[in-house]
Amino acid sequence: MKTTPVLKRRNLGITDYQKRYRLLKSNVTRAVVRPTNKGLMIEFVDYSPSGDLVKVTVTDKTLQKEYGVYGNNIQAMYLAGYLAGKKAAEKGIESAIFDTGRYKFIHGGRLAAALKGIVDSGIEIPASEDVFPDESRINGEHLKNKVDISKYVKKGE
Repeated sequence: MKTTPVLKRRNLGITDYQKRYRLLKSNVTRAVVRPTNKGLMIEFVDYSPSGDLVKVTVTDKTLQKEYGVYGNNIQAMYLAGYLAGKKAAEKGIESAIFDTGRYKFIHGGRLAAALKGIVDSGIEIPASEDVFPDESRINGEHLKNKVDISKYVKKGE
């Protein structure tokens, strides 16, 4: 009896093909958010049979160049989401679907902060207000070295 081969990316835990298929079926631009150990990446991606087309990319390096903000905490994720949303709006993207990949979405966490940044920038993404982090956490009141978000949000407009 022959066993069904397991796809390499599934075996490594990189791709959840069922989730990816459901996202691609909608034929809507995906807002892909990937936190790393020290950084972050937010992209707006369209599907193409020859390979996904990346429309907008914001990484932790972009945040360092544009705002001088380092890390991947809640404040940095919010700012990256806001910046990515503004760049996506300039490219004509009005709505998207939030794609977390294999990362678990935690209410009030880093992924939720990135989602709030994208929504606050004007991109329509189906999301409930109760999943977003508190304003005190976005403003960094829990951090020792907090960043003044208000001056950067004004800069991005």
